[in-house]
Amino acid sequence: MSSKAARRAKFEDVFRVIRDELVDNCRKEGLPVEALEWYRANLDYNVPGGKLNRGLSVIDTAEILLGRPLSEDEYTKAAVLGWTVELLQAYFLVADDIMDSSITRRGQPCWYLSPAPAVTAPSSESITTSAHRHPAVGMVAINDAFMLNSAIYYLLRNHFKSHPRYIDLVDIFHDITYKTEMGQLVDLVTAPEGVVDLARFSLERHRLIVTYKTAYYSFHLPVALAMLMCNIPETYSVQHAKSTTTLKPYDLALSILIPLGEYFQVQDDFLDFSAPPEVLGKIGTDIVDNKCSWCVNTVMGICTPEQRLILDRNYGRKGDIEAGAEGADTEQKAQGNDGEAGGLCEKRVKELYEAVGLRKVYAEYETGVYKRLNELIDSIPEEGVIIDENGQKAQEHPGMKREVFRSFLEKIYGRSK
Repeated sequence: MSSKAARRAKFEDVFRVIRDELVDNCRKEGLPVEALEWYRANLDYNVPGGKLNRGLSVIDTAEILLGRPLSEDEYTKAAVLGWTVELLQAYFLVADDIMDSSITRRGQPCWYLSPAPAVTAPSSESITTSAHRHPAVGMVAINDAFMLNSAIYYLLRNHFKSHPRYIDLVDIFHDITYKTEMGQLVDLVTAPEGVVDLARFSLERHRLIVTYKTAYYSFHLPVALAMLMCNIPETYSVQHAKSTTTLKPYDLALSILIPLGEYFQVQDDFLDFSAPPEVLGKIGTDIVDNKCSWCVNTVMGICTPEQRLILDRNYGRKGDIEAGAEGADTEQKAQGNDGEAGGLCEKRVKELYEAVGLRKVYAEYETGVYKRLNELIDSIPEEGVIIDENGQKAQEHPGMKREVFRSFLEKIYGRSK
């Protein structure tokens, strides 16, 4: 087993412990066996899938901050925090799939479309477990999403109630959940289902969606949780030979991680257009799905009026007939290549992206943002003595480390999928 696989397996071992802890809590509350089995299935289906990068980042960040391997107790605490991030992700995805009427997630049916868990009948005469009576999870998934979110606060209380930053841990989850829901709202009203209107799009709108819907919970939250676990204070000073620098580490982290998260999403948007399906692992659908993508917003800013007309007529359409053309309102069979999702309409948009030189624009963007992020990271002072508010050498926390942010940046810079 590779070190990466072993790292993931160790993290997954903690999930099984906290899953049983959550189900056992419901058992103690007196829930019937069929509800316990349903909740367990909800957790197993929705939480441990995916790459787990958000959750594992909590552990990685804690180790970097402390400058050593974590003790068994520290690892468990960091892993629990990691799984609270994955629970938040699961909550968002279950709800998002219902709102978007999505079909699949991570290569399997979305939870609300998946077969309902086979639950133990309350009596031998019951027929409520029949697959015919329970064809799919359905709208019970809405309550399942709520329970995934509420599990976060149970775990925080159970594992961190005595931690000096417990209230801060609870507060940051409330704050970032709210911010992410704001981002989801902006995304939904920018590109409502069945409405294609590029006048609603802009790079500023894209930045707002990306920051609130993705960057806060995917990049800022894992690092902030590790900082709180390691008891990094709100403010501290670094004493140099001839000067003293006062830092607000949480503000500093935010100033780096939000643009890092924006860069990650811009990268995702570009790869959806540019990467071959066999490299990306899926067929890109942003054009067909009318996404407020960095690509279309960037092209709208540099294309000619004639090219803009091509975008207006073809973006967000699946098929071969442009908007406004005869037969455009009739469902058509897409005739595009196998690696395309939307037929000739998508093909025309991709050809336009190539014609305006989007690949070159992205390459220049990536070079520039990589330089700016490295400059921000290099501004973190590591040399000197960390002192507390009384002017004494601090013993209770390790201070910020550039490697926390550089490890994120190097993982995504230049990626191809």
